[in-house]
Amino acid sequence: MRTPAAMLALLMLCSCERGMHDMYDQPRYGADAPSPLFSDGSAARSPPPGTQAYSAGALVQTTSGRWRDRASGARPPITLALLQRGHQRYDVYCAPCHGLAGDGDGIVAQRGFPTPPSYHQDRLRDAPDAYFYGVISDGYGVMYPYGDRLPTSDRWAVVAYVRALQTSRRVHADRLDARDRASLDHGGARP
Repeated sequence: MRTPAAMLALLMLCSCERGMHDMYDQPRYGADAPSPLFSDGSAARSPPPGTQAYSAGALVQTTSGRWRDRASGARPPITLALLQRGHQRYDVYCAPCHGLAGDGDGIVAQRGFPTPPSYHQDRLRDAPDAYFYGVISDGYGVMYPYGDRLPTSDRWAVVAYVRALQTSRRVHADRLDARDRASLDHGGARP
C-alpha cells in the first residue's frame, strides 16, 4: 500500500525533472536576431573593451603539431629596459613555480605541486620564442594562463628574460670580464 508521503515524493521528483528541462530550454536570441532590448535593435553585442578571445582544447594552439605565433603586436627590440621588466615580471609570475634560475624548482614545486620543466633542457632551448609566448598567454598542462594578467609587451619581456636565463648557462667563463670571473671564484658573490 502506498502512502501519501511516497506519492508526494514521487510527484516532486517528476517536477524536478520538468524544472530542469525548463532551465535548459530558456528563451534566447540567435546570432543577428532583432531585439527590442537595445537601442540599435540587434541582439548581437560587441565584447567590452579590453576583452581577449580565448579558446580551449588540445588542438587549439597547434597547427600540424607546431605552435602558432599568436603574438599580437610587434615584438619589441631587446633592450636592457626590456630585460629588466622581464626579470621583474618573471619574479612575480614565473619564479614561484619555475624558480629564480629557471630550473623548475620554485617554492610552489617544492611544496608538492607538479614540477615544471627546466628552461635549460635542449627541448626548450630549441623552442621558438612564439612557443614561450603562447604558453605564457594560454597556459600549458597545469600551468595557468597569464594572457589576461600580462599585457603583450610584458609577455615578450618575460620571453626575452627566459632567453637570457638560458644564455647565462651556456656562456664560458673565459668570455666573462675579470669582475664576473672573480665573482665565480667567490661562489657567486661579488668581491
